Amino acid sequence: MDGEHLERERERLPPIYHSSAPAGFGRGAKQPFPLLGTFISTLNQRRDAAGRGGFMTGTLSGNQWLRHGRDLPPICSDVRQRQRLSIDTLPAEVKAPFPCDPIIPLRTKTTKEFQEDMERAVQSGDWKEVREFYLTTFDSFIEINAAFKREANASFNTIDDSGVNAKFVNAVYDALLSTPQDIQKSVLKGIINSLLREWKGPRTKDDLRAYFILVQNPQYSSTSTYVIYAHLLRQISSLSEADHHYLVHWLKKLSARRFRQLVERLLQFISTRLFPAEPDELPPLTKCSWWIPSATKVLSLFNAANSVSSTPIMPFTDFYNITLEHIDFMEEYRTWQSYGNSNRFSFCQFPFILSTVVKKAIIQKDSEQQMISQARQSLVSKVSRRQRVDMNLLFLNIKVRRAQLLSDSLDELTRKRCDLKKKLRVTFVGEAGLDMGGLTKEWFLLLVRQIFHTDYGMFTYMKDSRCHWFSSWKCDNYSEYQLVGTLMGLAVYNSIALDIHFPLYCYRKLLTPPTVPCDPNASIGMATATLDDLQQIMPELAHGLAELLNYEGNVEEDFYLTFQVFQEEMGVVKSHNLKPGGDKIPVTKLNRKEYVQLYVDFLLNKSIYKQFAAFFHGFHSVCASDALMLLRPEEVEMLVCGSPDLEMIALQKAAQYEGYSKTDSTVRCFWDVVLSFPLELQKKMLHFATGSDRVPVGGMADLNFKISKIDVPTDWLPISHTCFNQICLPPYRNRKELKHKLTIAISNAEGFGLE
Repeated sequence: MDGEHLERERERLPPIYHSSAPAGFGRGAKQPFPLLGTFISTLNQRRDAAGRGGFMTGTLSGNQWLRHGRDLPPICSDVRQRQRLSIDTLPAEVKAPFPCDPIIPLRTKTTKEFQEDMERAVQSGDWKEVREFYLTTFDSFIEINAAFKREANASFNTIDDSGVNAKFVNAVYDALLSTPQDIQKSVLKGIINSLLREWKGPRTKDDLRAYFILVQNPQYSSTSTYVIYAHLLRQISSLSEADHHYLVHWLKKLSARRFRQLVERLLQFISTRLFPAEPDELPPLTKCSWWIPSATKVLSLFNAANSVSSTPIMPFTDFYNITLEHIDFMEEYRTWQSYGNSNRFSFCQFPFILSTVVKKAIIQKDSEQQMISQARQSLVSKVSRRQRVDMNLLFLNIKVRRAQLLSDSLDELTRKRCDLKKKLRVTFVGEAGLDMGGLTKEWFLLLVRQIFHTDYGMFTYMKDSRCHWFSSWKCDNYSEYQLVGTLMGLAVYNSIALDIHFPLYCYRKLLTPPTVPCDPNASIGMATATLDDLQQIMPELAHGLAELLNYEGNVEEDFYLTFQVFQEEMGVVKSHNLKPGGDKIPVTKLNRKEYVQLYVDFLLNKSIYKQFAAFFHGFHSVCASDALMLLRPEEVEMLVCGSPDLEMIALQKAAQYEGYSKTDSTVRCFWDVVLSFPLELQKKMLHFATGSDRVPVGGMADLNFKISKIDVPTDWLPISHTCFNQICLPPYRNRKELKHKLTIAISNAEGFGLE
């Protein structure tokens, strides 16, 4: 963006400050504030200022500025080439050559001295000393380092320590918005001066420190400063990968409160740029298309910092930008599919910013397109062979007997493997129910209940962790594990929530890799397993292994272990070497970490490899899609299982009525009874009305739950239409009668019972 355009930009943007708001952004009469272009002419006059040490080399001419910022570098490498891109896992520290840092002038003001200056200024009204401090400090990157670097000319060449006096930075920024407006203007003016300088060669560590400090400035909360903020974000986003690596580790050292503030500011910047409150509030989007890519890439640095922290600073869901639910996210998805992570920006390059609601919608629409494509191929094939067209060929028709539910389901899914991507429709033999969605839900519910029963033996229920895990017994045919994977895939594909209790690690394995590799011999599901992962499944064993790692005594003599483990399979105890000759290798203090790692990997990966491989292929036979690359393991779990947290008050608020109003006595009695039910009965009521006792990704509001009136005698039980999430209530006379009839109905809600 050249100087002439910036001059025009200044005229269009609203003023930054209001006269009656000493805090900087309150209400009051507006005063004009010159933006970036105004200061270009002042830069040459300052080139030779004392103490700059050749730091400022001149201004950017129009052509130079355009050349400097024509295109952002690639956002990140192509995820589809690398299977699954994740900025969460960073490489080892990248060492890049940096030029010698210029000499930084010595500044000796301390946090306490600054705070005393502020107190005197507030009491006396004389802001001269504070004004001089802010004017000098933010005049250049060198001055920023002079003020906030703990030792002016020390290198601090490490990711572990930025060398910044965080306490002083916080004090200066906390006080900034309570200073007079001319001081706040001088800070922004200094930032503009620094950002408009032309740099030659790679950035120095002191430059990185300056960016790290400047991005924390609270003034960017106002849209009036967004032009300056955007340029700062652009320069940060254009730094090298090595520079970003340092910034990520410095950012994770921020306090949780300040870290969250910076993340929320970036999210707000993106939302406001997408949907400005006023049409002329910001420059035209066509003139600053780089704003959102720059902000999103900087936000990805915060997401990486959050991920590499030993304990996440904030929940990953707090990085979701809900505003993106209102954009054309399928266009974003198609752009990403076509261009990957090239210069063509798409939010799908940064899936951490997309909410589970958006990702679910992408998967559903992608599924619908695949369903339509599959159905069209079937139709064309029939017509081309001049065969009679049967509309059933548009569906995956599953016909099962309740008494042989598992074997029939396995046979049907095996025979109709080519139809898995069609719309699912279930029929129970001997029952007259027409499947509009309700029978499908019931089929899933009954099948999952039978498969995961402890007597069936496919999965082991871990009482301590209250989850299921794969049985390690060996067999000749793992098709039933493939059936379970197919069921999970069909549930996601058809937007059905399942009551399955797998640990989170299972979903991480399911995304390793997120698409089936072309090489049939490539390993699948072999996610890196840690003691924390074992803790999710076998907490008692994980605790014992942790004690082994921390044991101070003689490990070899006191534990008497070798690199061999024992497992019971169908009542027979079998031994397994964790590495060749493991039964003859004692576990010692020196090799105990290796033993624990091999043991955990054996339990969670190698001992169940064939079972999980069948499960993996079953899931991906239905859900194979680029959209899976957008998901975290937690999000896959949410799509498969929904949420177990029933918020009946939320369901009450979202409920619709037909024949009743929400003030009718029957409706009031219904909600009074349901809200007083224990959790188990609430789940039964939800299952009775919707066919599932799980809450979908979008929450209770997404159920479109309806209460309808039926004009029948009050000795009738309530009726439900699970395909429409509808419950029909006779006009019961009182609460007691309604509770009695409803309890009977929801406790006997399986099967149509029709011949």
